[in-house]
Amino acid sequence: MVDRVRARDLSFLTAETPETPLHNATIEIFDPGDSGFDYARLVELIRDRIAFVPRYRQRVQAVPGHLAAPLWVDDENFDLGFHVRRSALPRPGTSTQLLELASRIVSRPLDRSRPLWEVYFVEGLEGGRVALLSKTHQALVDGVHTVDLGQLLLDAQPTPREFEPDDWEPRRAPTPGALVAGAVREAVTDTQTVVNTVRGTTRTVARTVDARTKRVRSVVGAVTGRRPRSRGVIGGELSQQRRVVTVETCLSDYRKVRQAHGGTVNDVILATVTGGLRSWLMTRAESMGGIRQVRAVVPVSVIDEELEATSLGSQIAAHFVDLPVGEASPVVRLHQVSYSFQAHKETGRSVAANRLAGVAGFAPTTFHAIGSRVAADEMRRGYQLSVTNVPGPQTPLYAAGAEMLASYPVAPLVQGHPLVLSVTSYNGGVFYGITADRDLVPDADLLGICIREALDELLEVSSAGRERAPRGRRTTSGKPKPKR
Repeated sequence: MVDRVRARDLSFLTAETPETPLHNATIEIFDPGDSGFDYARLVELIRDRIAFVPRYRQRVQAVPGHLAAPLWVDDENFDLGFHVRRSALPRPGTSTQLLELASRIVSRPLDRSRPLWEVYFVEGLEGGRVALLSKTHQALVDGVHTVDLGQLLLDAQPTPREFEPDDWEPRRAPTPGALVAGAVREAVTDTQTVVNTVRGTTRTVARTVDARTKRVRSVVGAVTGRRPRSRGVIGGELSQQRRVVTVETCLSDYRKVRQAHGGTVNDVILATVTGGLRSWLMTRAESMGGIRQVRAVVPVSVIDEELEATSLGSQIAAHFVDLPVGEASPVVRLHQVSYSFQAHKETGRSVAANRLAGVAGFAPTTFHAIGSRVAADEMRRGYQLSVTNVPGPQTPLYAAGAEMLASYPVAPLVQGHPLVLSVTSYNGGVFYGITADRDLVPDADLLGICIREALDELLEVSSAGRERAPRGRRTTSGKPKPKR
């Protein structure tokens, strides 16, 4: 049976450029303890579980003449050692050194001639810790046919689950003649194949023309000395280099703010992001420049009764919210963000955080991949920023006996959007991953500091509110008790 690349997945392959590598990444920190978790154990772990995601052993095979969409075919030369790589920092490696390494790895596109994923085992972190950095192309993970490999590697107990031996043997790739014959046959019997092929070819031509136009503008700029216009404080033409910044906070802090002011933990996280953006924009040379709001797309989970229980791909929808960065009061910002999500909650299709956190395995890696696909699909609607927040389990998870301490999502950038934020909550922590264009957003680390300070500001006003609460003590009737 021919496994042709679906139209939506093909769109991510054709939209990719050297300036916009479209892969999702995750940085996970582990404490090996006495588990013996090392590079060899990681290779064995992935070998044991890769059978659950067959797409991870397949590559994209183009059809001669682009007569039809490419196919997914087994990689006859599949080499697990190529995809699972070993790296190290000079001991004791700091988080700054890890993020610099991650930034360079994230900047590089994946090899199209092989299965579209990589995992790096990074040794040498201070405190005896190790890190896993994974990269997976957007075309690979749709949440319906394929979930992220990271969802399968973690266990709820230190003792890994046992699985039957994998006896996989690659199927022979079709010959060029067979590819052409199959494309012609499908063109006659299936009109949708023709439609998908035309769409894919059109996107490829448009991308080529756009790239040539940019090169011409670049040459003209070099001759005339004119620089291309920026598309605002958080907009512009991307370079080929990325910067990754991470922020770790405590889930209990968000719950304290929620308890004091209402809403949800998601609302508090978005309000924290808003406050961080406000402070960051005010520190930049451009200042606020009259900016009152930042239009953000926030992928949210929805209930779709028509989907199978195991299907995640279509249970994420785009929600647009105007982050009130021009508002000085942190409490007012929180209420405005909370109000913007009220309509979604009232539809009855919103999904509770504990339900998402209860999905088998470590689902945030898959949900972030789907969220980035949703954000890419909504570019035509003119948002400025993408923010994806996925709740994870609040109990420890393990890889081959090593406890995972932190998980930072790293989303890809799309053209014209040099900044994206992703958030994962896990085991009492809330972990931010900030992906930025190295040239357009050189102060991304300052944004991370501003986010932490925005949470502190919300905590401060929440604590002040609790301290004032006894003055307005209420009687059993619900009316304030008069002062004597």
